[in-house]
Amino acid sequence: MNSLPERPITLLIAALGGEGGGVLADWIIAAAAAQDYPVQSTSIPGVAQRTGATTYYVELYPAHTSELGGLRPVMTLTPAPSYVDVMVSSELLETGRAMLNGFVTPERTTLIASTHRVYTVAEKMHMGDGRFDSDRILKAAQAMSRRAILFDMQALAARSGTVISAVMFGALAGSGALPLPRAACEDAVRRGGKGAEASLRGFAAGYAAAAGGSATASGEAKPEDVKRWREQPSERVRGIFPAETHPILEEGAARALDFQDRDYASLYLDRIEPIAKLDREQGGGHAVERTGQAGAQGYKLTSETGRFLALWMCYEDLIRVADLKSRRSRFERVRAEVQAQLHEPVHIVEYLKPGVEEVAAMLPPFLSKRLLAWAEKRGLTYKLNVGIYVKSTGVAGFLMLRALAALRPLRRMTARYAEEQALIERWLRAVRAAAARDLGLALEIAHCGRLIKGYGETHRRAKANFLRILDTLVEGGTFQNERARAAAIAKAREAALADPEGRGLENALATHGIAPLPPQPKPILFMPRPKQHRKAA
Repeated sequence: MNSLPERPITLLIAALGGEGGGVLADWIIAAAAAQDYPVQSTSIPGVAQRTGATTYYVELYPAHTSELGGLRPVMTLTPAPSYVDVMVSSELLETGRAMLNGFVTPERTTLIASTHRVYTVAEKMHMGDGRFDSDRILKAAQAMSRRAILFDMQALAARSGTVISAVMFGALAGSGALPLPRAACEDAVRRGGKGAEASLRGFAAGYAAAAGGSATASGEAKPEDVKRWREQPSERVRGIFPAETHPILEEGAARALDFQDRDYASLYLDRIEPIAKLDREQGGGHAVERTGQAGAQGYKLTSETGRFLALWMCYEDLIRVADLKSRRSRFERVRAEVQAQLHEPVHIVEYLKPGVEEVAAMLPPFLSKRLLAWAEKRGLTYKLNVGIYVKSTGVAGFLMLRALAALRPLRRMTARYAEEQALIERWLRAVRAAAARDLGLALEIAHCGRLIKGYGETHRRAKANFLRILDTLVEGGTFQNERARAAAIAKAREAALADPEGRGLENALATHGIAPLPPQPKPILFMPRPKQHRKAA
């Protein structure tokens, strides 16, 4: 008995709802039981598919039950910080949470994690780039674990036509962290029944990646049937613009072409060309010599202006939304995401809520103004928004979306097009005027293009913040020098991105002697109680 292991092997699984974390725990239990190992597991499932985080805790005593002479090991029900031997995570941010909670330690833990990201609601709703820094998590994973096995498991799962839990199980088996032979693990998958063949393909890919096989690098590969929407980059970009700007400008020209037509892509490049000329004349191509920083990017003003100009010119109106929602590539992507087989039907129902503003945006400017004035006079601007459900995989719904998308040639006649193009030109004039004096100031003004995003109420607030900075700091205000003006613009922009309601921006402007605008009033709605509640009262 003295030769028996002192303690069980502890294993913690972190996954998202719908990724098969419970199935993975069941496979481990089945494989361990088949090998006559004492094993137990507990779980805290998430509350919803694809949203709630799920955790599964497994303890496996590495001695066969037949060797224990009637004794049974005492196992715990929950993991303890610093006492987890194997940590398996299906997503990078979940890995970061596990490390933050102390479940990954350099003297004990083997970390097996996928490097892909599933962005949180907080990241998506941020006005700026709200994504967490993946590089920090990856560096911490290498430093804080005894051994780290990191690769894109989701990509391997997609290639194998299975869920990520199968790849995770293969990586766990391939790591050698558990005393479970590969054959026992594969038998546990086979006994799972439905989908076993695809799961075994994913298992094999994960096993090879963890064991150092050829599949390690294949996590970066994409499915062969993925089709890119963009056209070939414009030859004009490579012939006129600096090489450092080619990736951004080629993508921007392709987006503009996809959004409207070749003339619109040419307009995009026409707008960027004078910016690139000023960037070159002011020494923007010598970023390293000017800043003294190794790796500094040359022609940054051209690249950054091109980035935000492309996003702004390809704004989301009803025509664009209908076009994107009714493309074949979109239907193929949805089928791939839900892993539907060729014989399985997939129904997609779109939820749309068009209102007076969206309808007015599609009209010529003079009709748009009349409609908006009529609605505002009667207090109907936001009361006529009606939610509708459109089955885009049905004949009627699909034809309706394609009919809207077919209005693309008429987009230049709409009020929204005229409004966006006028504001874009004002922004570009400010960038050009600043570039003639100071590249740093011009870059901060160019970065204000980050503020323009979203649709509906989000777009209205974003545009209001943009105009507020443009009126007060870019085209107005008195500063000691251009560097001080650039710093004020940067501070105000970051405040606007951090606070969608605009109070942070007003506080930042107040530090420069600009009177803050009063808070926007919000109506208080009193809802009548249902009759049954009134009777109960």
